[in-house]
Amino acid sequence: MRYPLKCYIIKKEEELIMSRQKTQHTKQFKLDAINYRKEHPDLTQVECAKNLGIGVSTLARWESQFRDNDGDIPVIGSGNYASEEAKEIARLKRELRDAQDALNVLKKAIGILGKD
Repeated sequence: MRYPLKCYIIKKEEELIMSRQKTQHTKQFKLDAINYRKEHPDLTQVECAKNLGIGVSTLARWESQFRDNDGDIPVIGSGNYASEEAKEIARLKRELRDAQDALNVLKKAIGILGKD
């Protein structure tokens, strides 16, 4: 699955760094974009997407999802889990990942301090 990306070029001490920032649109924005497209049949899909500040493929994907889901757009986010067990599993995975990251930082710190 692709996400719309905005690229920024930052000049830092004669070094060019490119960073990407994901843009996540709300469900309401997606529905409004589809309604905008319907309300302006004289505009092409490319023109509508440009006016909305989104990519053509993004607008096309939202329209396809709208048609396939009987007038609704599924939104994948932090609150959409199939069951309480799935939600708990996701929480535990995040907790494990954070604990492993903290452990790795501590190992590096011990390695640095142990050399002295």
